[in-house]
Amino acid sequence: MEIELGSGKRGRRAYTFDDIAVVPTRRTRSAEDVSTTWSIDAFTFDTPVIGAPMDSVVSPATAISLGRMGALGVLDLEGLWTRYEDPEPILEEIASLPAESATQRMQALYAEPIKAELITQRIAEIRDAGVVTAGALSPQRTQEFYETVVNAGVDLFVIRGNTVSAEHVSSQAEPLNLKQFIYDLDVPVIVGGAGTHRAALHLMRTGAAGVLVGFGGGAASTTRAALGVHTPMATAVADVAGARRAYLEESDGRYVHVIADGGIGTSGDLVKAIAMGADAVMLGVSLARATDAPGRGCHWGAEAHHPTLPRGRRVNVDQVATMQEILSGPASTTDGTTNLIGALRKSMATTGYSDLKEFQRVDVVVTPYE
Repeated sequence: MEIELGSGKRGRRAYTFDDIAVVPTRRTRSAEDVSTTWSIDAFTFDTPVIGAPMDSVVSPATAISLGRMGALGVLDLEGLWTRYEDPEPILEEIASLPAESATQRMQALYAEPIKAELITQRIAEIRDAGVVTAGALSPQRTQEFYETVVNAGVDLFVIRGNTVSAEHVSSQAEPLNLKQFIYDLDVPVIVGGAGTHRAALHLMRTGAAGVLVGFGGGAASTTRAALGVHTPMATAVADVAGARRAYLEESDGRYVHVIADGGIGTSGDLVKAIAMGADAVMLGVSLARATDAPGRGCHWGAEAHHPTLPRGRRVNVDQVATMQEILSGPASTTDGTTNLIGALRKSMATTGYSDLKEFQRVDVVVTPYE
């Protein structure tokens, strides 16, 4: 529904996860009979959870831990782990920086060049642990390093940026041809972010296995303040889920996974992301709260140390529990920050749905605007 903003501009009303709620139906079931299994390409996971490629969330060690918990950890292949042989002192320094100088110092620390041999080393470390191995590059770095990534034995390749399009135009350099690039690769690709039906449909036509919805960053992002750009996630996920359905018909049955990336801080947000049509969620701040997360009680994304236009910040987050407890419990808090999968199971059971695909059909209501 479009709203007239003035005589020369109209805009569509959009909703965040805070604006909606899941509605129980006439049927309930036991939580033990609920499945949260998620599969993409040849890989199956016990939970629909992906650890975001952010240095405060995923290290090689936490990627391995997440894999053993039935989730997927994605390593940022442009982060500290591929710039420094031993990034632990750097992570410690970032966590201890005063807020007023954090951005400038992080820009200097991330100016260290990315080293191809460290990409190979980190991927091998995760792969040798026997879990599904995933790494992420930005669209700007993909051409430079993708061969190193694929040759290192990555299972899933993620191309992640604030906004990724199938038709990037540049007069400065030859743009990445996503369709040709994905066609030539031997591994499945997850690409995004996208926030609209049209943008997502274009990305699906490139052959991507999954599309990220949103800009990521979440609690650590200042994109709205810096660029005036924002993605209300409930509407965005529903729009991209609609594009998935349209592409399924257009392609005669090819299914592209929708992954909510941003705006998911609690188990209730996770539940509502699936309810709006997501197949899985990419978690940042939710996992950065872990006592064993590499951020040491801080959280930041790549936008926080952009060399010329930072669009994020390092934020302090409460360390609430171990990563295992955050994902699978038991919970000792009532604010939705722990036992995320237990909460998802309970919500699915309360509304009578037995698996994630069924739960995407759950009824939702819109809460009134204040």
